[in-house]
Amino acid sequence: MAKRTFSMLETFLIFLLVMMTAITVALLSLLFITSGTTENNKDSGYSTTQSRQATQGPLATQGSTAAQGSTLTQGPIATQVSPGTSTPEPPLFQNFSGYNIGVGRADCTGQVADITLMGYGKTGQHARGILTRLYSRAFIVAEPDGSNRMVFVSIDIGMVSQRLRLEVLNRLRIKYGSLYRRDNVILSGTHTHSGPAGYFQYTLFLIASEGYSNRTFEYMVTGIVKSIEIAHTNMKPGKIFINKGNVDGAQINRSPYSYLQNPQSERARYSSNTDKEMIILKMVDLNGDDLGHISWFAIHPVSMNNSNHLVNSDNMGYASYLFEQEKNKGYLPGEGPYVAAFASSNLGDVSPNILGPHCVNTGESCDNANSSCPIGGPDKCIAMGPGRDMFDSTQIIGRIIYQRAKAKTCKPALGYSFAAGTIDGVGGLNFSQGTVEGNPFWDTIRDQILGNPSEEIKECHKPKPILFHTGELSIPHPWHPDIVDIQIITLGSLAITAIPGEFTTMSGRRFREAVQAEFASYGMQNMTVVTSGLCNVYTHYITTYEEYQAQRYEAASTIYGPHTLSAYIQLFRVLAKAIATDSVANLSSGPEPPFFKQLITTLIPNIADRAPKGKTFGDVLQPVEPKYRVGEVAEVTFVGANPKNSAENRTHQTFLTVEKYEATSATWQVVHNDASWETRFYWHKGSLGQSDATIQWYIPDTAQPGIYRIRYFGHYRKQDFLKPAVILSFESTSSTFEVVTT
Repeated sequence: MAKRTFSMLETFLIFLLVMMTAITVALLSLLFITSGTTENNKDSGYSTTQSRQATQGPLATQGSTAAQGSTLTQGPIATQVSPGTSTPEPPLFQNFSGYNIGVGRADCTGQVADITLMGYGKTGQHARGILTRLYSRAFIVAEPDGSNRMVFVSIDIGMVSQRLRLEVLNRLRIKYGSLYRRDNVILSGTHTHSGPAGYFQYTLFLIASEGYSNRTFEYMVTGIVKSIEIAHTNMKPGKIFINKGNVDGAQINRSPYSYLQNPQSERARYSSNTDKEMIILKMVDLNGDDLGHISWFAIHPVSMNNSNHLVNSDNMGYASYLFEQEKNKGYLPGEGPYVAAFASSNLGDVSPNILGPHCVNTGESCDNANSSCPIGGPDKCIAMGPGRDMFDSTQIIGRIIYQRAKAKTCKPALGYSFAAGTIDGVGGLNFSQGTVEGNPFWDTIRDQILGNPSEEIKECHKPKPILFHTGELSIPHPWHPDIVDIQIITLGSLAITAIPGEFTTMSGRRFREAVQAEFASYGMQNMTVVTSGLCNVYTHYITTYEEYQAQRYEAASTIYGPHTLSAYIQLFRVLAKAIATDSVANLSSGPEPPFFKQLITTLIPNIADRAPKGKTFGDVLQPVEPKYRVGEVAEVTFVGANPKNSAENRTHQTFLTVEKYEATSATWQVVHNDASWETRFYWHKGSLGQSDATIQWYIPDTAQPGIYRIRYFGHYRKQDFLKPAVILSFESTSSTFEVVTT
């Protein structure tokens, strides 16, 4: 969450809250220190799910939850999560060496008006329309017999609240029994700062959200569950590949002075003060057709700054938009079978505003320890993106991320060192470990018997010399079992760690190294550890001990103190050891987190919508022009109603469409909706329930010449005296207009 400015009342209330919290923490800390025990504060969420190669054993879905308390440095109390007692579903496809894979996507936008945007915590930054819709993207991987499985969900929201996760798990339990549980489901927020707030249950977040909105909460829960249901229904046998690559030109460290507090010897090991590596899981069916992918990359989705009032998914969402539009040809945004998730990672101190901080009043740099300007102070010090405005910057950064994610993944292949074995089981032939050059003798034998490996697979696996190009061998059956590196959830050489907060760059590096070393010390070598951020519950930032001393924003937001990172490392090392030693069943689970029933309700009242005298909802107030050229903006304004009504009555699935007339069929064809980046929907709130809605279409160069129209879909709240309010739908259409090329 980015820096927030508070009103006088909010400052006073938070001061009281902080003082009460400090006293409570001090007393609890004294209790914990004297008892030598870490208690659980009901914010647990560190589950583990394990899978192995098919030749070593089945994917395991036992998990554990390590307790988390106010003094995390004491170490965890390990607890058990039951693997479930329900009968597994009937087998899907068993006669193959691989996994069953399902992908799904569903809308989870919620309110787009009269609600605070979650992330910046800026007073008055309420939603007033929509730039793009928000989506939940779900991925399920299961054993061939349909029994053990895992779920990863990436959601276009600021972060996953504990309340959100508990309700999703509850609805999954009602529908599927114990098939999807606390230990095999990960929910991860992309961390867009332009999504609605109001879905939390803890007081600080309710204050920042200006209350709880059940309307938004229900919309989000429904969307997340629906995406999982779609993935569940669409499961089919397939394969999963992993790839890595660096992304340049998309990020800077927004707290370089904090980063410099880390030891020079540690910093010298890295070429950059941000993590540039992107990790991608690509999913295909047995025919090689693409199903979807998950990628993890460290960047804050704050290209849209705190002056924005349009709900949108920011740069990571734009990357998903581009990828899905490319794969789902002929579909509108948010539709089509291919699902592309760009998930968060250790983004705590990573900004997409690559031009760096400058004083907006003088233009001079304010890249200093205090991020302050000589004239105007910190308020004038703002980092800027590479574009002409925040919309352009969002697209530039999103496109960079998208283009890197298009890199091909490698088909499976075994290198020469595979044949060498280990010191516990040396290979029978004259191979040695550490081989990076091929041998003409063995290459010739391989080529004569199995055929030549393609240049593609050789290039992809460099510098590993290929001994067996198993990914290209399919007779009599595929040669290689799928190693799906998918709480901690592990699959072969990949471990996805569900982090309930925002690691800084160096925190993420130390954490990954520690978890990777723990795996290695118990026989699981060369593990790739993914820090999947903002998962399951939000606990703010996690900095290194040294960064903590500088007390910049990230350090000040490290709510469990200077040893928070050490505590997380301890907890995850316990889980990594349990997975590596096959002793997950010996762990135990902590108590279930609470689900509060009485919450602070939204401070923004519901009032009846009213049309101006002599007008009705949907009447055109300002018409479109009769003709536009590509590159121009078509704009129309209607008599509007509060868009939040549409989060209750879901008669319409979009607020707008842009439609083109097809003369051959005498029909109108939808070419854009409110999930399209070419459209913008602005809601202007008036007095006494009156409002208007402006729809803009930024006509792209690819637009075909012809006759078009813009349609508006809304809902209004009707409140008759002494009667309950009802929400009614309406729709309207602009006059037609012509689009011509330049």
